[in-house]
Amino acid sequence: MSDETEVQGTTGWNDRIIAEFRANGGYVSWSSDEDFAAGRPLPPRIPGFADRGVPLVLVHHTGAKTGRERISPLFFQPVDDGWAVFATHGGSPRNPVWYHNLMAHPRAAVETGTETVPVVARLAEGAERERLWAAEVALVPRFAEFEEASGRQIPVVVLDRVPASDGDDPAAR
Repeated sequence: MSDETEVQGTTGWNDRIIAEFRANGGYVSWSSDEDFAAGRPLPPRIPGFADRGVPLVLVHHTGAKTGRERISPLFFQPVDDGWAVFATHGGSPRNPVWYHNLMAHPRAAVETGTETVPVVARLAEGAERERLWAAEVALVPRFAEFEEASGRQIPVVVLDRVPASDGDDPAAR
């Protein structure tokens, strides 16, 4: 699936999530009653986030094939001075396009609440991947179902903050 195909299929939903994220300081309801009623393959509602919504990050990345900027709203886990994100793709046997984009162009940016931070993406492996994945599955048990349904190990991508002294700031693009 090309960047363009995935983006066209999710643009309206992503636009709604991005607008809600920016209006609510990084929190969104994620899936509306209308989304569930329409049977869209969306992430489950997560217990404990009903009042304020789910905290997300917006990952600004560059299309591997198109070279265009993309924005993906993603669940995250804080990791040191960065974030871990999970390429579940709703249990699809394929990795999401954002994952391919970050592996092709690891310099990206993370929008959190009110700031945009330059990052470098890297694949978590071994004990680090297992630790991050176990913590995320404890928070969102449905992720384990996604991994089982997908028939693949879900990649965990760590987005490490780029030190301010690094002159290549992808957030400034």
